[in-house]
Amino acid sequence: MGLFFIFWIVFQLLTGINLILPLLLYILRVFKKKEMLNPAVQGAYDYAVIVTAYEQTTMLPSVVDSILKLNYHNYLIYVVADKCDISGLNFKDERVVLLRPEETLASNTKSHFYAINNFKRAHDYLTIIDSDNLVDPEYLNELNKFFDAQYIAVQGVRSAKNLNTSYACLDEAGDMYYRFIDRKLMFDVGSSASLAGSGMAFSTAFYKECLENLDIEGAGFDKVLQMEILNRGYRIAFAEKAVVYDEKTSKSGQLVNQRARWINTWFKYAGKGVKLVGTGLKNLNRNQFLCGLVFSRPPLFIVVGLSGLCILIDLFFFPQQLVFWLFAVLSFFYIFFVSLSYFKAPKIIYQSLVRIPVFIFYQVLSLLKAKKANKISTATQHYYESKIDDVDKTAQ
Repeated sequence: MGLFFIFWIVFQLLTGINLILPLLLYILRVFKKKEMLNPAVQGAYDYAVIVTAYEQTTMLPSVVDSILKLNYHNYLIYVVADKCDISGLNFKDERVVLLRPEETLASNTKSHFYAINNFKRAHDYLTIIDSDNLVDPEYLNELNKFFDAQYIAVQGVRSAKNLNTSYACLDEAGDMYYRFIDRKLMFDVGSSASLAGSGMAFSTAFYKECLENLDIEGAGFDKVLQMEILNRGYRIAFAEKAVVYDEKTSKSGQLVNQRARWINTWFKYAGKGVKLVGTGLKNLNRNQFLCGLVFSRPPLFIVVGLSGLCILIDLFFFPQQLVFWLFAVLSFFYIFFVSLSYFKAPKIIYQSLVRIPVFIFYQVLSLLKAKKANKISTATQHYYESKIDDVDKTAQ
């Protein structure tokens, strides 16, 4: 009984800390001096804007149009149309370079390096944009502020371009929560923002150094890249005014397949997060330690499920431990609603919260499909087409 009780205490702590850590970060940021950035000189840096598409090209004219409307002039756009029919694409602007690999790449990093190997000139920085994204006009100007401050890796904000279904609203609510704790709070306390897969930028030389010699299959290249950055001792900045608008999952099937790949990625790389925690402790490196905790954290629906199980067991067998869970649950709800408030969630997102149980149900289905996730599809299917002028910027 003694050993079981110790195991039970440890298990609950490891589960509950995922609900409490965001509150601790929120408190710690009060004691951290805010970093002041100097306004960047417009046009100071030369950017390669890499847009990757796989199988689908319907969104490409819109994303390219949004990039061409940037309040910036020193950049070229490289559109990598992997396994795509490009007969209907006709980009007349000389700043757009359309690339169609002869062989199917089916890999984010391979598409990125296909663009890099076809650069028209040596660019100072590169930024990665998904084919379903739309780019805010000030995006590159905001990135410049952080590159002026000597950062070599920057993550921007991926805000919703569609809130047309309850699934899309809940997807954005979850994204706001993770954006707040994994990017804003982590960066504010002196650690690194988590990479999101797009809306991120790097020194071209540094990106090549990190990934050029790695063969990354399936989803999760951003996890590998983040680990490479952290292992080198660098921080990833969070540029919360560098905004790209991202399509949120609006259909149940789209949600299940996307989350299955994400869960598969977590199982694949969580061990590296645990290792990074140990590295951070060994090196007394706050950046590595905190990022390791975030890296190894299970998806939120798994944390919620395990927490519910713990509460149910404690209710019958260890009622004195319910105080811990009361604090953990209140901590989670407090930070969750703070995150929605901070990123100015519109009313429709709050109204969608009543459908969270349905959203969790589909994520459980995703868990059952996670093992074969990369065989189901290598890319999320996109359905919502819009232009940058149509985006409701009050939903940022």
